[in-house]
Amino acid sequence: EDENCSIHLADDSATNDPPPGILLEGSGVEMSICRGSSGKGTVQCPACEYETASKRHLRIHFRIHTGEKPFECSDCNYKAAHMSNLKRHMRTHTGDKPFECSECNYKAAHLGNLKLHIRSHRGDKPFECSECNYKTAEKCALKRHLQIHTGDKPFQCSECNFKTAQKSTLKRHMQTHTGEKPFECTDCNYKAAQLTHLKTHMRTHAGDKQYECSLCSYKSSQISSFTQHMQNHSSLPVASVSAVI
Repeated sequence: EDENCSIHLADDSATNDPPPGILLEGSGVEMSICRGSSGKGTVQCPACEYETASKRHLRIHFRIHTGEKPFECSDCNYKAAHMSNLKRHMRTHTGDKPFECSECNYKAAHLGNLKLHIRSHRGDKPFECSECNYKTAEKCALKRHLQIHTGDKPFQCSECNFKTAQKSTLKRHMQTHTGEKPFECTDCNYKAAQLTHLKTHMRTHAGDKQYECSLCSYKSSQISSFTQHMQNHSSLPVASVSAVI
């Protein structure tokens, strides 16, 4: 056995006493540990190259290997290996957003989210697609984009065979099954399942008729109605309608 593996952390300092290990808190498992390679009173995790001079830090670190998560959320089934992680998680329940942008009124529950937001002011887009010229400020956005190239559609509808690359798209699709229409018109009782549909509807109130026929005075707020109208002009084929649009 390696002579460096005889350190026993009976207190919070490294010692050369002979006992061979440390009892993992709450596990009943004695862990053999090794003297750190730095030779400055540190000890090394037997499962990886992590070194520390503190038994407490070593015990906390070893949860990575054991999967131990002693800190539990009182509001849901979330568990964490570290108290700091649980505190961050609790903000999802309390709505606390302590990190504020100095450029606008944006607030975030986590510092990492604020850092991502700051890039929107700087125009910083460090994540680049290797398949095309797409760039983004967020790593998760790049992952979603890459699914366009891979064709990966991991989100599947439980009611039909619909699949999609994005979770948000699946949520919108599920509204076709539930009948949910969360977007309401403020001028009438119209409701829509998707925001884009509500925006299209709102043009009927605003008088916004952006699609104008070049052959007569007809105008429409909806491209579908405009396309139908254009086909009435001498039975124009769809290709001709597209050219006019």
